[in-house]
Order: sequence, then C-alpha cells, then structure tokens
Amino acid sequence: MTAQSLELTDDLRGRMHDLYRELHAAPELSMQEHRTAELIEERLTALGIENFRCGGSGVVGVLHNGEGPVVAFRADTDALPLAEDTGVEYASTATGQLDDGTEVPVMHACGHDTHMSAALAAAEIFADATDAWSGTIVWIFQPGEETAAGAQAMLEDGLWDRAPKPEVVYGQHVMPALAGTINYAMGDAMALADSWKITIHGQGAHASQPQDSIDPIVLGAHMITRIQAVVSREIDPRRAAVVTIATFHGGLKENIIPATAEFTLNVRTFDPAIREKVLASLRRIISAEAAASGAPEPTIEVLSQFPRNYNDPQATAAAIDEFKRELGEDCVVEVEPMMGSEDFGALAEAIDVPSVFWFFGGHPAEVLEDDGPVPVNHSPFFAPVMEPTLSTGVKAAVTALASRVGK
Repeated sequence: MTAQSLELTDDLRGRMHDLYRELHAAPELSMQEHRTAELIEERLTALGIENFRCGGSGVVGVLHNGEGPVVAFRADTDALPLAEDTGVEYASTATGQLDDGTEVPVMHACGHDTHMSAALAAAEIFADATDAWSGTIVWIFQPGEETAAGAQAMLEDGLWDRAPKPEVVYGQHVMPALAGTINYAMGDAMALADSWKITIHGQGAHASQPQDSIDPIVLGAHMITRIQAVVSREIDPRRAAVVTIATFHGGLKENIIPATAEFTLNVRTFDPAIREKVLASLRRIISAEAAASGAPEPTIEVLSQFPRNYNDPQATAAAIDEFKRELGEDCVVEVEPMMGSEDFGALAEAIDVPSVFWFFGGHPAEVLEDDGPVPVNHSPFFAPVMEPTLSTGVKAAVTALASRVGK
C-alpha cells in the first residue's frame, strides 16, 4: 500500500497539467530533445535531485535517501515527424529537421509527454516525502525511443557506470485504452523489431532495349513476392512473426529502366531464435534472387533494431498485486503481448536485472465507444485526456517504486 505521504496532491496535479501542456506544445524529434532535456534538468535540480546528461539528449536523475534498494524508472522523451490534428488548445505547431535536412512538423503523437509529466510528478512526490521510503531511485529520461537509438546511446555513454545499478527497472506507456486502467502482459510484453533498407543494383537501359538491362524493378518484385512466403512457409504457425514491406522506390521516368531500386522491410518477432531464422531467410532470398537475375549482391542497411521487451514474471506479478490493491482489481487487466516494439528492455538486459513494463489507458469511455475510429498512437489525432490518464500514470509509477523502497 502506498504511504499517505506518497500521494499526488491537488496542487501537484495542477502543476503537472501545466507541465504536460508545455511539453505537448514543444515536441522534439528523436535524439534532438535538447530543450526538453534542459527542462527536465531544471525540474530535477529544483527538487534537489542530482542529475547528469547521458546519451546526448538523455537525462538521468539519482535520488538518494538513505540505505535500501536501488530501483530505476524510465520515461522516454522524443516525438514524431507528424502534423498534429487534435484540435486541443495546446496543440503543437513545432517543426524539426530530419537527418537529411528536410523540415517536418513535429508532434507528441505517441504520448511521451504523458510519460515525462508523470515521471517528474512521481519524482517530486518521492523527493518531498523522504520519511516514507528509503533507498535510491534512478530516474531515466531517455531520448530516441522511436528510432531505437536512445537506450543504446545511454548505455554506450556509461549509464550504469555513472548511476547506481538497480535491482529492477520499471517503465510504462500510454495507450488507446480506458483512462484510469492499466494493462500488462506476463513474459513477452512487446516484440523484437528489425528494419532494413535493401538497395538493388541492376543495370540501366532504355525501355525499348530491355536486353541491355538488369531490371531492378523486376528483380525487386521477385524478391518481395518470395519474401511473403517466409512467415507462411518457413515459420511454425504456432510462433509469431510478421514481415512487412512498406516502401519501394525505383526509377524516374516511364521509358528508362533504372540502374537501382530500393525497398524497406520491417520484421516483428517475440522469440530471438525465430528472429534469427527470419532474418537469415530474408538474406538468403535477397541474395539468391539477385544471383538468379545476374545482378550484383544487393546492399542491406540496418535501419533500426528494437530489443526484446520482456516482463520478468516474478517482478511483474509483485507489481501487479500492488496495482490491484491501489487501483482496484477491475482496473488492472492482463492482455496479450503487443507486436509493437520498445527499446526499454535494453536498459535492464545490459546489467542482467529484471524489468517490468505496463500500459495505462488514455481515452475516456465515450471516445472508445464512439462509432468513428479510435485515435491510436502515431495518429495525428492522438491526444490522451489529461485525467485520469496522468494521475494513473503517477499512481502506477509511485506504487511500483514504493513496493521496493517504501517503508
């Protein structure tokens, strides 16, 4: 049970709402969250929580309070290249630049502003109630979750050499579920994910003289068709795998056979062994089809790799028991693992400690029950209702942490 002094006050709730509006209106792209990091540093410093930059635009706060366990809590900070269409008064009009210099609109379309707001409110609760707990809490404000770059950047920058190593790492994510509720999965919580860009090298020619070409369009079509059989014919149907090819680019004019073409693919799996089997099959097919067409070996560029997000059964069960006591049995629901991906799991995996990751709802019942489509993460219409969403995020964070360090 959460100690009375670890409760969210009305005053703090109001200030959390103000912070949420501020963060929502000023989103920044992955690994570019510099203003956001400065704001987090200011907040942590004002609370007396020592902090340091890590992984470029990441921030780590370390709150010491006597002897006791060390636990960690992570909130991600980046936004997406998307034009907001929610209609809320604090909607983003911010822009940012992609790596290639293209200017794009930016929006907190995945709800990371709710994660930061809830985490900073929870940090204030613990900082102000030192008589109610004992130990050390490591607050991880991680950049670059959307690109799977942030967790790895923090680890490479010595996260666990510079901060105390925890016995468990907690994290949470807002989702298009009923506000005030928590969903969780035991074991696998989210999928591994791999994204590639494949460049096909052919030989250009005039469209009237195809005999002089090695057509990368035709070659790419054969690759893509054969790739569709990887899941249906090479993977045990009792094991989950998804392969998606969502882009294909080649050529500039209808009467020119281009010299190159490219496509991208995305793979989702839960089992690391299945992941390796799928990736090996993809490489085999891509290489073999090129050879069959007399084309050079294609170039495979790894765009991103999301690690396994695994909920340790024992640590998860303990946290869920606490959630049910605090929020009520009906508000805590076990769900199937998500095929979506997160780089959260890398933080605990790097030091071989358990992690627990849960989801909290962001929509009122009327939105979920409406006849129209429900706004989901990565949608320009995704705008979680502030309450009870934010208060639930705070309650869950405080409850999980207090279960380890509370008196």
